Amino acid sequence: MLLVLNGPNLNRLGLREPGVYGSQTLEDLERQCDAWGAELGQAVTCRQSNYEGQLIEWIHEAEEHGFTGIVLNPGALTHYSYALRDAIAGQRVPVIEVHISNVDAREEFRHKSVTAAVCRGKISGLGFLGYRLGLEALVEGQA
Repeated sequence: MLLVLNGPNLNRLGLREPGVYGSQTLEDLERQCDAWGAELGQAVTCRQSNYEGQLIEWIHEAEEHGFTGIVLNPGALTHYSYALRDAIAGQRVPVIEVHISNVDAREEFRHKSVTAAVCRGKISGLGFLGYRLGLEALVEGQA
């Protein structure tokens, strides 16, 4: 069972900067993740929150709720949330960090991830496909 977590502003997919994030919605992404999970023989649970504390709680609870891996798009929290970083580091479930846009080709402040170092891997700039690759890595034990 895999968990997909999306952070702040990702509920605005399809509306927020479509030139950067595309025209598909969060609901489209969640449907796609469910379909990819089914292809991989895994149940996928998708959640989104604009609140750092809620994301941290979900990470803390992941193992006790039976999740074996997490695909995480922390949004802007990527660049400054040491609390989120510590939540990832303080549990055993592997985490793959995913970004829809190529954060390294964007504004300078987006180039630093405080969470990537405690994740098993980072995928950036491949749109929704990055989520599929993250799910595959978790299922195939590459994470």
